[in-house]
Amino acid sequence: MVKVYTKTGDKGQTTLYGGKKVSKADMQVEAYGAVDEANAAVGLAVNYSENQAIADLLRLCQSKLIIMSSELASDSRGRQRLKEKINMEDVALLEKAIDVFSEAVEQSSEFTIQGLTKASAYMHVARTAVRRAERAVVRLKTRTPFNEEILMYLNRLSDLLFVISRYEDTVENKT
Repeated sequence: MVKVYTKTGDKGQTTLYGGKKVSKADMQVEAYGAVDEANAAVGLAVNYSENQAIADLLRLCQSKLIIMSSELASDSRGRQRLKEKINMEDVALLEKAIDVFSEAVEQSSEFTIQGLTKASAYMHVARTAVRRAERAVVRLKTRTPFNEEILMYLNRLSDLLFVISRYEDTVENKT
């Protein structure tokens, strides 16, 4: 049996994919940790939607967040070895989905009460977790160059979760 614990992190250090050792308080660790937290929140939200198309789309987003985490958890040598990275096709898929769900709900320029349904509430929790991850990645960007599509993807994902939450409140709540 492979053990989950290695004891190498007991003194506050961790090793990035590629071999570089960093503090667990490092901005890079904070960024990929925030993306991991966002992924968990998206997974929670999926379980409250009764719409299979939404569930399938968000499971795909979760797989992309795992790819993103691997990028953020890598040093320069590790990033060269990655087989997949977030790209413009991933961003475009989110934009298309945003457009589809936006067409189905009434547009509003006002702030709205969040979480009129359980599904919507969890979509908003996921959205705010994604926004937190986005802020962590922006802080990391001030120090470390990385794939620009990561920020674009996080920004679009939070937009998608917003329109899905409105969809859950208005369309799914009527059925």
